[in-house]
Amino acid sequence: MKIRAEYPFYIANRAEQPNRDLEVTDKFSGEVATRVAQADAKAIDRAIRSAVEAAPIFAKMPAYARAKVLTHCVKRFEERAEELAFLLCVEAGKPIKDSRGEVTRLIDTFRIAAEEATRMTGEVLPLDITPRAKGYLGMWKRVPIGPCSFISPFNFPLNLAAHKIAPAIAVGCPFVLKPASKTPLGALIIGEVLAETDLPLGTFSILPCHRDGADLFTTDPRFKFLSFTGSPAVGWDLKARAGKKKVTLELGGNAACLVDEDADIEDAVERIIFGAFYQSGQSCISVQRILIHEKVYEAFKTKLVAATQKLKCGNPKDESTFIGPMISEGEAKRLDGWVQAAVKSGAKLLTGGKRTGAMLEPTLLENVERGQDVCTQEAFGPVAILTKFNNFDKALESINESTFGLQAGLFTRDIHKALRAWDRLEVGGVVIGDIPSWRVDNMPYGGVKDSGLGREGIRFAMEDMTEIRLLVVRTPPKEL
Repeated sequence: MKIRAEYPFYIANRAEQPNRDLEVTDKFSGEVATRVAQADAKAIDRAIRSAVEAAPIFAKMPAYARAKVLTHCVKRFEERAEELAFLLCVEAGKPIKDSRGEVTRLIDTFRIAAEEATRMTGEVLPLDITPRAKGYLGMWKRVPIGPCSFISPFNFPLNLAAHKIAPAIAVGCPFVLKPASKTPLGALIIGEVLAETDLPLGTFSILPCHRDGADLFTTDPRFKFLSFTGSPAVGWDLKARAGKKKVTLELGGNAACLVDEDADIEDAVERIIFGAFYQSGQSCISVQRILIHEKVYEAFKTKLVAATQKLKCGNPKDESTFIGPMISEGEAKRLDGWVQAAVKSGAKLLTGGKRTGAMLEPTLLENVERGQDVCTQEAFGPVAILTKFNNFDKALESINESTFGLQAGLFTRDIHKALRAWDRLEVGGVVIGDIPSWRVDNMPYGGVKDSGLGREGIRFAMEDMTEIRLLVVRTPPKEL
């Protein structure tokens, strides 16, 4: 399969190719794979202006028509699935099997949105709770919030863009999306498919952009909502500068997975291998901290190390590859430095630890000092840390010591421990019997503390993209 020599961006539903400024590289070979048009400040301003003009028109578009648009996207993504997977494999360095999996999630996300587009309901609200409200009736509905600003990351270029785009279409909000400069192709193909539909002009713009003007995605008051997925440092800064608009942040993680003494060790190893090293650990819910009960620690460690050493690293286009390159050599160097610093301070390297360019071997460490970056920060790469525990409640406290709180996983058969973890863990989601890296696209997904603000998952994102509008009806006393 071949990649086109160039790709346009989209302003007000239409493709434009004013330049070929953005080079998109094959993350495995490092070679330029294609070139993409980049927007400047004038183009971004034009996109915002178009979204503002489209907002009242799109808000009136009936639910069945919005659902029809989303259903068309599902059909076209299914038809172009292999193309989408190949582009993702090239631009993100994601192994081809994992790339196909992300395409499946893209399709699921749009399908769920098509269903939810017709389910935006309100409520009749009795107001006669006091004598002064006798004869009054209330009811409320949800209405689109208006033009939305979306900024999506490099690690899931298709599905994390879809989690912003699909609910916006479902509720009737025009939007301008800035995809990650390292991985813009997936979002641009979504734009290509949306351009085939009857969406009102100005409904969508998808703009890889120069630094010049990019701040408009955050500061422009014409946007009523900002949804950002990316690093915590960037996300919280954007929120501070966003002004009066509503903000949702899906940020980093330092996900912990606990393996209790009654766990099925074989099953836990199989799932944690996936959770820690899937797409080279470049997921905000990648397993980074593994807490193992002392009674099963040695047996678990032996099996986990052996399974890790069997993982194949290499060309992501190879069907048998499990570990591909990280997004850049710079990121691989950064994480390699964290590993070496931990070892220098006394940590034991159980396996891995070697880097070649952007390729970093799947790496396991134990006895890591708590203050080390690889323990306290988000690794966002193929590295995990093993820690022994003997007290379940103290292990929960240890998980909570992190400044992050996205999801946590627990392998335990004790329902009381599971419920205790659900009550006590300071995270957005607790997964019992599996890894924190598990997600289905209709569930409420998001974190607390440094991990973010708000929730994704189609129905929950739709709520953020709407406002409640109340209606009160008074019946004159003589008609009561």
